[in-house]
Formats: sequence, C-alpha cells, structure tokens
Amino acid sequence: MLTQELTDKYQLVVGLEVHAQLATSSKLFAGDATNFGAQANTQVSVITLGHPGTLPKLNMRALEFAVRMGLACESQISRKSSFDRKNYFYPDLPKGYQITQDKEPICVGGNVILTLEDGTEREIRLNRIHLEEDAGKLIHSPEREESWVDYNRAGTALIELVTEPCLRSSEEAVIFLAEIRKMVMYLGICDGNMEEGSLRCDANVSVRLQGSETLGKKVEIKNMNSFRNLGRAIDFEYERQVGLLEVGQDIVSETRTFDGDRGVTASMRTKEELNDYRYFPEPDLPPVILTEEWIQNVKAELPALPRALYHKFRKVYGLPRYDAALLTETKEVASWFESLSAQTVHYKAASNWMMGPIKSYLNESGSTYSNFPLTVEAIAQLIALAEEGKVSFSVASQKIFPELLRHPDVTPLSIAQDLNLIQESDGSFLLPLAKEVLLENPGKVAEYRTGKKGLLGYFMGELMKKSQGKADPKVATQLITELLAN
Repeated sequence: MLTQELTDKYQLVVGLEVHAQLATSSKLFAGDATNFGAQANTQVSVITLGHPGTLPKLNMRALEFAVRMGLACESQISRKSSFDRKNYFYPDLPKGYQITQDKEPICVGGNVILTLEDGTEREIRLNRIHLEEDAGKLIHSPEREESWVDYNRAGTALIELVTEPCLRSSEEAVIFLAEIRKMVMYLGICDGNMEEGSLRCDANVSVRLQGSETLGKKVEIKNMNSFRNLGRAIDFEYERQVGLLEVGQDIVSETRTFDGDRGVTASMRTKEELNDYRYFPEPDLPPVILTEEWIQNVKAELPALPRALYHKFRKVYGLPRYDAALLTETKEVASWFESLSAQTVHYKAASNWMMGPIKSYLNESGSTYSNFPLTVEAIAQLIALAEEGKVSFSVASQKIFPELLRHPDVTPLSIAQDLNLIQESDGSFLLPLAKEVLLENPGKVAEYRTGKKGLLGYFMGELMKKSQGKADPKVATQLITELLAN
C-alpha cells in the first residue's frame, strides 16, 4: 500500500480506450453473421479471411451507430472520414492487418460528464471515436502446445472511444466505463455484455510528480472486461510504477495483462510505436462523405440519455441522488418509472415501490419489466391506497401486491375490500379500542406518565391487535397520545 506521503508526491494519470461491439446483424465489411456463441469458424467468409480479389463494403448501420455515439458525446461529426490499414501479425488477425480509422476518424473530440459518488460532476474529454473491425479469438489450452483460433469475431464492427489522459483515479475510470456502458445500451448500439466481450477497454496508466505538466511513460493494460478488474488493475499499476520510480528505475513503455486471480499485471510485450503499425490509407474503401441532412436525421432519432434523465428525475420528480441513479441504470427501468410517474404524483413512493417490492419480485422470478404482469395503472392505484391512508405500506406490499400478481385483472381496491384490509380512520371506531388498551394496562400507563415515552409503541401494538391491523397509525397514535395526556 502506498503511504499518504507517496500519493501526495505522485499523480496518477489514466486514459481509456473503450471498445464497444456494435449490435449489427452483420460484420463491418462483410455479410457474415455476428451471433455470439456460434460454432467456431462458422461465421466467416472469403472477405473476412482476406482472400485475393475480395473487396470490403462498409456496413451503413455500423456507420449510423458510430454517429449516434458521437452525437451523444457532443463530438464533432466528420463530414469526410476514411479508413486505414493497421498492419500487425498475430494469428487472430486473418488478413495480417486491421481496417481502422487513423487519420480521419468519424468523430473528433467530445466529452462525457460523470456524476461522482459525492454528487459532483466531472467532464472527461474525448480524443476521438472511430470505427474498426475486431480480431478473432485465440484459445489456449494448458494441456497442449498448440493454440486454436476462432475467426467468428474477426471483422465484427467496433467503435473505439479514446479519452484524453484526464482520469485521475481508478474510481473515476470505473465510473466512466459504467457511464459509457449505460450510454451505448440506451442508444441501442451495443448490448453492453462485458462477460461476452461486447464491451471492454484498455487502460493507459502513467504517473508523474504532482504539479508536473509532463506525462510519464505510458503502460497499457489490455482487455479489461469488468469494472472491478479495471479498478484493481489501475491501482496495482499505480503502486508498481511509483515503487519503481522511488528506487530510481525507469518505467518501461509496454503492454501488460492483468491476472484477476492474483491481482497483478504482467508484461506481454514492449509497446509498439505508431510507425510499427505502418498505417496507410485502405485502398479498397473510398472516403465516407456524410451530408448534413443525414446527420440531422440521426440526431432527431436519439433517445433521452441517462445523464439527462438523472437530472430530470432529480429536478422534476424531486428524487434523491440515490434513487435517480438507480432508476436510470437501464433504459427499461427509466422508461417504466416515467410511465408510472404519468399515473401518479407520488414520485418518491413510486421510486420506493420500484426499488423495493417490484425489484424483489423481478429478481426472484427472473423477470424483467417487459414481461412484468402488472400495468403502471395498477401500481399507481396501489400507491394511492397507501398514500391516502386506506392501507398501510406493509399491508399494500405484503398482502395486496402478491394477490394482485396472482389476479392482475382485479383492482387493488377490490382486493383490499375483499380481504377486509381497509384501514379504519374513524375516531368513533378507534376511540373505544384505545380506551380498552389503556384500561387493560394501568401499570404501563403509569410508567408512561412518569416519563417512559417509549411505551407508546407498546400501546399502538395492542391497538393494532384489537383492530386486526386495520387501525390508521396516524389517527390511532393521536388518539392514544391524547388519552394518555389526560
């Protein structure tokens, strides 16, 4: 662990390169399918394998998805962009080169606003967002010397989102990646499945003396596909680099991998320089020219994004930060909350129901809001019963809600009436019961009047028993308190 003295001495600098696999039904330059989990090497073609005489053709859906992301990040959309060949030789790259965008990316600059744990906001600057094709997958076995390669993923459409080196902690990096995941899922351009590799990132980590404007030597940590491992890898690398500098050793600019079991990074290879890739314009693809009309049409179809909804939920619906953050985690949940809020003015109660009883039901049943059996109107009626004092929240959630799930065509009020659950708020009904409770407990009444005010809860419990749980707590509390005061 680093001491406070060392963390005060050295500043962590992080830049991320986030790769998002686009949710297109075919690859970036070929008609091959992109289904995850298909039998190895069944989703390939002569174009994917780079056979002589074949020509790539740009997937326009992938282009649209890249522009969606650029618009969401307030990037400058390039009216003219182009593709380049990035040459390197690994077994998972069947052509011996990758088609990517180097000199003229589709999106330039931009920013992503993060909401940190304390509620403050931080702007993370982007360098670019560009299109490129994915490589295949190498499969290693500890039992054999050979490795296998599956080319199904080769040629799949990706966007790579590159930040400036402006992240200053592992926590910020994790929040940034989580925000990108939410954005691509809201936009419908990527499923965000990190376990399947649909979203992954490389972290560029360096350290420098506090106050210095000069960046330290960069170390790249490849293929982080979980939030936890991203944070752990950055923290380990920060400590490793500080430790080397403290004993006078140089940082080697290299590519490293992260071992999640051991929590350490390990060297893979020295870092390539740009000239090692021998970039040159892709001769088989013409430049991409976008019209202003086409860009505006894409912009007009953008959905509301998580950050905008977060602020709406805070300002319009008056929700706390915690509620607003949870309810905007996914587009489905946010949309359902907005639909529910159109049926009730009890916004905090609506939030409580969605984060409490409804979420518990969905988790236990393995369901989602798309197949939730109850309508927003039914939940709004249930909320109204509790908020208007006709039933308590515990009765609504523990008795009426389960019955409503079994009989979704029946109204919550009908269920409450059939089960005799409507709270009694009539003083003429509750007053005799309250008097009975006090007459049956003279000793405790005397103790209460000598200062043991906690006994009020006992009296309330006894009254609830006599009323079979139907006493309105507010009215009952007032009646007992008045009787005890006399």
